[in-house]
Amino acid sequence: MPLPDLSLDADACRFDWDALDRRFAWVRAMKDCPQDPVYHAEGNVWIHTRMVLDALMKLDAFAALSAAERWVVYAGALFHDVAKPDTTREIDGRLSARGHSTRGARRTRRILWELGCDPMVREHVCRIVAAHQVPFFAALEEGAARRVHRLSHKLRCDFLALVTEADGRGRHCRDQDDLIARVDLFRELCREEACLDQPRAFPDAHSRFLYFQTEGRNPAYAAHDDTRGEVTVLSGLPASGKDHWCRQHASDPVISLDDLRQELRIDPADRKRQTEVVIEARSRATELLRAGRPFVWNATNLTRERRTRIVDLATRYRMRVRIVHLETSAETQRARNRARPRPVPEAIVDAMIDRWEVPTPDEAHAVEYLTT
Repeated sequence: MPLPDLSLDADACRFDWDALDRRFAWVRAMKDCPQDPVYHAEGNVWIHTRMVLDALMKLDAFAALSAAERWVVYAGALFHDVAKPDTTREIDGRLSARGHSTRGARRTRRILWELGCDPMVREHVCRIVAAHQVPFFAALEEGAARRVHRLSHKLRCDFLALVTEADGRGRHCRDQDDLIARVDLFRELCREEACLDQPRAFPDAHSRFLYFQTEGRNPAYAAHDDTRGEVTVLSGLPASGKDHWCRQHASDPVISLDDLRQELRIDPADRKRQTEVVIEARSRATELLRAGRPFVWNATNLTRERRTRIVDLATRYRMRVRIVHLETSAETQRARNRARPRPVPEAIVDAMIDRWEVPTPDEAHAVEYLTT
């Protein structure tokens, strides 16, 4: 799958900012977003982002990457503040953009999905956007090693450090040298923990899962696996292929929220009654879990919070968890949804896309990504 054209000449380490500005409304929106002059004396987000990209192109470590790797890092830098126009507020007389990293990851996901970006490349970029501030302070916090271990299973920590270093260099502020020094500390921590350019190693998947689930565990400890079976949790937008996957691959019982809605005669658009569907699904799941029986949970499960509830329930009954995330192109998803006997209203799908969080490898014993 080709990478979208984001006006980068990866071989020459050059980009065309004017072309980006002409083509994308989300780039132009940065012009109208001011920043706190204490941290960004250079001006608005549009100016800052261009300076960040200029700084990135000059880094030797960026030039040392392959063309495909440069695209990922460049995209992470390009999108790192994409949500600031939506999140910037004046609080106690100061400009603040709280939450712009998390919201920026979701905004980036939608933009790159609609541009047809390869899903795994897209997710790498989104995870960099979500974590782009972390290297400024991670090495100085309690639990720093555990944090970089988790990060390394989501992204390349050296790629993240490049974006954050460029973020620090592409601004005017008094503490610029301190910011860059903090990124160097982050790199050194990742290097010491053997996860700068690769995921932190664990004895096995179960040990890794328990380490990320429980504070205070030793990452080198090989945990005893007393699990009794496996629960499969599906995740994906409507019309992404979850029902088809169940027909093709599910030999275990399937708890389908769509089927339960029909059984209980509850309209999917009736938000007040959706809790009834979830309660009935959890009741049936609990019966299977008590018996140690594997099953498939078939629902959109678009946020980590929703998936965590199912993962926590399953692990309380000593079950392993596999998450299978399914997706298709934006064009195909919309066409499939329109062709359904009962299509999900487009406004509801749009709201789902805005909160869509693709599963990360630290959420379960195994996470699979399928494009249908």
